Amino acid sequence: MQIHLSEILSKEGKTVTKQIELEKESFEFSGETYKITKCEPIELTISNTGNQELLISVKTGLTVAIPCGRCLKDVMTEFCLDFSREVDMKTSSEEKLEQLDENNYIAGYQLDVDALIADEMVLQWPLKILCKEDCKGICTVCGKNLNKQECECDRTVLDPRMAAFLDIFEQFKEV
Repeated sequence: MQIHLSEILSKEGKTVTKQIELEKESFEFSGETYKITKCEPIELTISNTGNQELLISVKTGLTVAIPCGRCLKDVMTEFCLDFSREVDMKTSSEEKLEQLDENNYIAGYQLDVDALIADEMVLQWPLKILCKEDCKGICTVCGKNLNKQECECDRTVLDPRMAAFLDIFEQFKEV
């Protein structure tokens, strides 16, 4: 959702509060697409703090389906977003690049709420998602989910540093 900021910037001390819905149905991160299964209404407050500066406050909750890091089963992961961002509207795009200010959620006088939410989700993204602490994952040979059933595959992983010794033993077996 796009919000036009020129009306808020026109009067110092002006505050606008809106309750809006997230337009995105999925979230893209690290080349993957994740489905947003639940989203609370977004409580958005934009305040003109003077001198062409804005304070943007957001509060919402999201649930995203993220695959388990071992068995790939979808895990419903909740994000409780409650944050504020200060934006200096008089800073030019060249100055933003010099300051490494990468706010891709403002273009001209338009605020992209979906991009703002996505930026905050990236900051809160968990390092590892597991469906349960003792998840066994999937078999690297046959691909079965080991949480549901065991398989008879030989999943012995040898230390690659010992590969030279394994080759020597294989040569002596033939003799």
